[in-house]
Amino acid sequence: MDEMSQEVSLAAPFFLDKSDTASWKALNGLSLKVKEAADAAGLDTMLIELLNVRISQINGCAFCLDMHSRMALEAGETSQRLAVLSTWRETELFNDLESAALSVAEAATELPDSETRIAELAMSRLVLDDAQFSAIQWAAIAMNAFNRVSILSQHPVRPSKK
Repeated sequence: MDEMSQEVSLAAPFFLDKSDTASWKALNGLSLKVKEAADAAGLDTMLIELLNVRISQINGCAFCLDMHSRMALEAGETSQRLAVLSTWRETELFNDLESAALSVAEAATELPDSETRIAELAMSRLVLDDAQFSAIQWAAIAMNAFNRVSILSQHPVRPSKK
C-alpha cells in the first residue's frame, strides 16, 4: 500500500457497530431495558429524548444530536426548549422534574469533582423518587455509551430531506 492509500485508509471511519455486531446488539439491549425502567418510573419519552440531546451536546456527538433532536420534536418537545437546552439553568422553561433530570444527566456525563457531583445528585433527590433517579442515571450511562460509539465511528450526519 502506498503512503497516500495508507493515509486515506487511516482517516476512513471504522464503524464499531458494524465491526462487532454482538456488542452493538448488547448495547441496544441495554437501551431497551433502560426504556422499560424509564417507563416504569413514569418518565415520558419527551423527557428521555431531552436528556439524550443534552448529553449529546456535552459530548459533542453530532450524529446523536441530529437523531435525538428529531426524536425529541416527534415526542412533543419544542424547538424553543431545544434551542436553549445548553443554558437550561438560565431559563424558566423547564419544570422541577425536568431540571432535576437534566442535573443528574449532566453529573453522569461530566463526572465533576465528588463534592459537586454529590451536591447535584442530592438536590435532584429532593424531586426524584428512587425509580426515577435510577432510570435517569441508567439513561445517561447508555446515552454516553452511544455517543462514544458514534464519535469513535465518525457516524456521518446526512442532510435532512426537509
